[in-house]
Amino acid sequence: MANRVVEVGGAVGPRDVDEKAKRDEAQSSDVELPLGAQVESDLNATEDDILEAREMAERLTLGEVQSMMKKVLAIHESDPNFPSSMIERIKEFLGDDEIIQNPEKHAVLIEEMKLQAALITINSPYAEVRAVVDNHDDVTIPCGTLRAWIIGLGFSVLLAFINQLFSIRQPAISVQANVAQLLAFPVGKAFERLLPDAGFTLWGTRHSLNPGPFSRKEHMLITIMANVAWNYPYSNNIIWVQYLPAYFNQRYAGQFSYQIIIGLATNYIGYGMAGIIRRFLVYPSHCVWPASLVTIALNAAFHNDKNTPVKGPFGKIFTISRIKFFGVTFAAMFVYFWFPNYIFTALSAFSWLTWIAPDNLNLTAITGFNNGLGINPWPTWDWNTLLFDNTDPLMIPFFSTFNKFIGMLISGFVIAAFWYTNTYNTGYLPINSNRVFDNTGSLYNVSNAVDDRSLFDPTKYEAYSAPFLSAGNLVVYLMFFGIYSAVVSYAYLYHRHEIAMGFKSLIRSFRRGSGGGGGGGGVDGSGEYQDVHNRLMAKYAEVPEWWYTIVLAIAIALGCVAIACWDTYTSPGVVFYGLALCALFVVPIGVVKAITGVEVTLNVLAEFIGGSFVGGNALAMNFFKSFGYVTCSHALLFSNDLKLAHYVKIPPRQTFAAQMAGTFVSTFVSVGVLNFQMNQIPGVCTINAPNRFTCPGINTFFTASVLWGTVGPVKVFGRGGMYTWLLAGFPIGFVTPFAVRWAARRFPRAGWLRQAHVVAVFYGALSWAPYNLSYLWPAVPIAWLSWVRLRRSRLAFWSKYNFVLSASFSSAVAVAAIIIFFALQWPELRLRWWGNDVVNQGCEGDPCVLRHLPDGEYFGPRIGEFH
Repeated sequence: MANRVVEVGGAVGPRDVDEKAKRDEAQSSDVELPLGAQVESDLNATEDDILEAREMAERLTLGEVQSMMKKVLAIHESDPNFPSSMIERIKEFLGDDEIIQNPEKHAVLIEEMKLQAALITINSPYAEVRAVVDNHDDVTIPCGTLRAWIIGLGFSVLLAFINQLFSIRQPAISVQANVAQLLAFPVGKAFERLLPDAGFTLWGTRHSLNPGPFSRKEHMLITIMANVAWNYPYSNNIIWVQYLPAYFNQRYAGQFSYQIIIGLATNYIGYGMAGIIRRFLVYPSHCVWPASLVTIALNAAFHNDKNTPVKGPFGKIFTISRIKFFGVTFAAMFVYFWFPNYIFTALSAFSWLTWIAPDNLNLTAITGFNNGLGINPWPTWDWNTLLFDNTDPLMIPFFSTFNKFIGMLISGFVIAAFWYTNTYNTGYLPINSNRVFDNTGSLYNVSNAVDDRSLFDPTKYEAYSAPFLSAGNLVVYLMFFGIYSAVVSYAYLYHRHEIAMGFKSLIRSFRRGSGGGGGGGGVDGSGEYQDVHNRLMAKYAEVPEWWYTIVLAIAIALGCVAIACWDTYTSPGVVFYGLALCALFVVPIGVVKAITGVEVTLNVLAEFIGGSFVGGNALAMNFFKSFGYVTCSHALLFSNDLKLAHYVKIPPRQTFAAQMAGTFVSTFVSVGVLNFQMNQIPGVCTINAPNRFTCPGINTFFTASVLWGTVGPVKVFGRGGMYTWLLAGFPIGFVTPFAVRWAARRFPRAGWLRQAHVVAVFYGALSWAPYNLSYLWPAVPIAWLSWVRLRRSRLAFWSKYNFVLSASFSSAVAVAAIIIFFALQWPELRLRWWGNDVVNQGCEGDPCVLRHLPDGEYFGPRIGEFH
């Protein structure tokens, strides 16, 4: 879609592609490039992008270009997504006063800057955005039609029903929004063919069942509804542990009124935050949101009729359209996924080194896929393995993938050092487990540390055991503490200019009572850089800040009512404490996710702070965690949807209505299914439950809530605690961005330092337990091939197909997984042969430990020495 400039330059034929390829090859040589080729190389722009920019470039004055380039440099100088060669050219342009005094002597550089300024003005500064996002808009395209609402709400109901029902099954199954996006197209086209053009007129606007061809805006609005609806309310986890007799046994938690109030509160509080932070995370062009590009690529594949031939690898001209490319690659991945997921599961956990000696402790500890560090040259043939953190190597930039890998690699050596030296008795435990253990190496039994009301019992605790963490889990907590402080200092060092602009824009919006996010030029009166998408969206009425403020206020009120009007043993103050935590971190974390695709979750920090504030009260800690961690997580999820609508030019008020309605419907459906599960499934959440509704996730949630809410982080990490030293992660994380920033300025020619992203490194370092290098390493060569090799040498090819391939693979995996689950795993049909059994042999089946205890002994502090 971004290459609609063919309307300017005409269709591109095979001869044009050959000529373009010759220029691409010349870029890697030592000869001086022509101006057009130089611009393409510096800015990662296709020839079509440059052609569209030329007309505007001719109208720009030198003063206008200088003013714009100053703002571009201020915003993008440290932006790892922005081409470094372009930054150097801008510095050269701005740093030479001779250019202003004698422009005729610098005609080439000035002309290049004009083209670059024009390109940034009429399109996105980023090649990945230009690849899939159209820099044009047609305000007459139907969007919030009756059929879009019918289909969108239908998928909201369906996804909420399925995901809530099977959330308590082992294994669980979830149907995400990409499946709804895939299915919405044939449903929409069926509505287009079958429904009559019948409707009504309201307030001067006609609403028809069939207003014409099913449009890309309708399709995206449906996708946004599905995206807010597919996940069940986080509060359902709290309700389960309150209600079940084996846990808190608070029977009032079975009341529908309580469930729906707390569900609406936790779901809607994130909207209030998302609306307020639009100026920080949605409107700025540097907030790319890589995951949204894949969604848009799939949407474009269905609705874009243009098919420009491009030159690909091996000199072959590719004329296949995006939709056909999607269909072919979807079918190929759909068929292939049956092998690693069902027929030959050893292809997924391809721990071939451990097959040599399955019982070899050291071999499994270092190379094992299931119970080791996963150091393996090629550990998987399963695309789904690479999606472990909801990203894939085709989706997020290479620098992000590589920084994650470096962080994980370094911390892997730390884990090995801890384990082999038996630091804090980790040698008695599996090397890379996310479970909590007691002093015999068994899983920690929280019932031995609490009374019959699930409140902390010091006597029982001191007679039982302190909690122990594996070597992998120790590093995870160390890096979690580090990343929270690192994201704050990183945001200050690298993004304080953009954050300050966001605050200024927010203040202005309250003063003028408007939520407008775009303005008319390259740079507005406040010095805020405005890209083409802001200007196009300025045609539509914005959602005022007070709309979102009302949503936030209602959500806070509902949360306080639910906590205060029932016996939750919790103060309504946890709502405000959690909200304050989110308010502190949501912008820094959001900026990082919008640029890198990496999301820093607040779950560990919420457990840590909440458990410290309300020590001994697991239920209060759960509420604190819900209103801290979930509020921030939802705010980022909804911000991503707002960016989707921003890119596709969906009127903001229609997006607001779709998000509100989709969330409202899905919350009621999820709570209704929750009531059915509680009251109609006999023995639910027990080992005797039918259809394997044993609630493994709820069991883990309860264990974590009691451990960190009842036993409390003070006993684990506080003064005198066994793991107090892990708090060193906070100062380490805070200082590290300053050190990297100093190094980058001290060694300006070290280009790799500009690509070093401290938060992404910390994120990779905390990705252990239960994951390991086997999940992340295969993404590195794939990301390099896509984002470095192909993007540099075959930009047009990469722009046309990269994100479509990511969408097709992810969609095929999702659809195939659903079919395999219901057709084969639900009736428990297994293929029993070596290729499916070898993955669980020896230490890969049952984790081995470095040290063993004599009978009757235990490790760690002696009974009575810990409190």
